[in-house]
Amino acid sequence: MDDVSTASHLVDDASGAHTFLMSKTIVITGATGSVASQIIPLLTSAGVKVRAVVRNVDKAAALAAQGVALVEGDLDRPRTLGKVFDGADSAMLIAPPGPRAPQQYSSALWAARQSGVKHVVRLSAIGAAHDAPTVNSRLHALSDTELERSNIPYTILKPHFFMQNLFMAAQSVAQEGAIYLPMGDGRMGIIDVADIAAVAAHVLTTPGHENKTYTLTGPRSISMHEVAAAFTEALGRPIQYVPVPAEAFDQQLAQAGVDEFSRTLLGDYFAAYSRNWGDLVTDVVPRLLGRPARSIAEFARAVAPAFGKR
Repeated sequence: MDDVSTASHLVDDASGAHTFLMSKTIVITGATGSVASQIIPLLTSAGVKVRAVVRNVDKAAALAAQGVALVEGDLDRPRTLGKVFDGADSAMLIAPPGPRAPQQYSSALWAARQSGVKHVVRLSAIGAAHDAPTVNSRLHALSDTELERSNIPYTILKPHFFMQNLFMAAQSVAQEGAIYLPMGDGRMGIIDVADIAAVAAHVLTTPGHENKTYTLTGPRSISMHEVAAAFTEALGRPIQYVPVPAEAFDQQLAQAGVDEFSRTLLGDYFAAYSRNWGDLVTDVVPRLLGRPARSIAEFARAVAPAFGKR
């Protein structure tokens, strides 16, 4: 069960919070990914010193331009992580989904522990548990448990299905006015990545989140039919959701060159979501941020050009 803190937002200089943040260093792994790329500007704008772990600093010029300190490190090569956390107060650990994710997280957590990091925030996944129906959730459960037993103060974030995942249907929406996915009539509390990033930045910069797990969702549990309705309104033309057989969708992924693990990961989630495994909503986003989570209607309007709006 999620334990939600009502910790305050960033406050002014009189309280000493601004001075505290200016002196704080946060290390972020997976720094060029979709979630981290939205967390980093929130931290730098708050005056936090951000250190981004990247495999090749020459390919991370965009981060350097934001005033982010770059350090080379590879989660697949633990010996490259020996010094990346030195002098850091907190760490945001993010690794790409994959069969090696538990090893990558373990290597990063060990390096953070050896460097004396005082707080680790981990990006996990909705429903992460050892008996979850998806391989990704079971792998995340391994890393969640390791962090919980590490004796390092932690915060675990378990976000729901990203609204940004709908971009996989952008072409079919633009060309055919249809969303083809094998999700049946399942309902899900899908969430915008921007809200995940805002919560992550909040727990990294305010007290009271130690040893807590937060499940992050959007404001409502909705079906893909409701997603299609939101895009109908945003695009000004009819968009329909067409449920497709899981086998046919998997064949399309294979023909597109998607690897076996990713196909299994997606297939697991689609099957679980079609059975309403994702039919849940929490109040974590509004409780922590003091504002509603972004709705599917707001998201659809924001991304409408990518889905064919002229």
